[in-house]
Amino acid sequence: MKLLRIGEPGHEVACVLDDAGLARDVSGLIGDIGPNNFGNDLLATLKGADLAKLDVVNTQGMRFGSPMSQPKNIYCIGLNYSDHAEEAGLDIPKEPILFTKSSGAFCGPNDPTPYTSQMSKLDWEVELGVVIGRAALHVSEEDALNHVFGYTLVNDISERSWQQERGGQWTKGKSFNNFCPTGPWLVTRDEITDPQALDMWLNVNGVREQTGTTKNMIFSVQEIIAYLSNFIQLEPGDLICTGTPPGVGAGNKPPKFLKIGDEVHLGIDGLGEARQSIVEFARP
Repeated sequence: MKLLRIGEPGHEVACVLDDAGLARDVSGLIGDIGPNNFGNDLLATLKGADLAKLDVVNTQGMRFGSPMSQPKNIYCIGLNYSDHAEEAGLDIPKEPILFTKSSGAFCGPNDPTPYTSQMSKLDWEVELGVVIGRAALHVSEEDALNHVFGYTLVNDISERSWQQERGGQWTKGKSFNNFCPTGPWLVTRDEITDPQALDMWLNVNGVREQTGTTKNMIFSVQEIIAYLSNFIQLEPGDLICTGTPPGVGAGNKPPKFLKIGDEVHLGIDGLGEARQSIVEFARP
């Protein structure tokens, strides 16, 4: 099942894609899609609904919101692809590298990326996003995937100068507004038979920069969930960004970074595609 939200920020309508690819309005059945209503009841309600009797929401020219409302937490795993660690010239981690992104980074899949006068090394990272559906604390690897609600597409946008040259704090370089575009869909766990067999890609201005597969993850989805749950209670709606394959701008020789006017286009098998334009920052 593919869940999505259509509309302007704060006014998104919860939808499910039917077999014909039409967005059906399920807001009358479940309200919104988000941390407050994840769980078996939500899926049971949606699977029991006759989608053909629900209103069709026009998506043509409409904004796709994030496929769920604001997560409580956004966790990220660094250097989780062996070929990405190699291009960065860094050793393969012995344990998952954890950092976080701020809530303000979370946004719709096609929302623009603001570029400020203090940015100089804006970079891209296509990633598999994992959304927790059931609280997880000290769970085993064997049980870990049972705590997953679904999967989504994420671009872990990064300002490398803030990440690497301002005290070495990754969160600092990862958390500006709209630095975590997510979606277009939240695909329920049952539709993704193997999260370690998904092809992924990213283009900048029509040129392929990243081509990868989740089979090259150093730590699998179930390993990441089990590992994090030793230290943190993962909550329903938490988003875990699981790392990126090679081809980031900083890994190019010479490095390449985003500038105003650039367009990023990315996708993962079964999870859809997204586009972000780099625009001049306008103070809210």
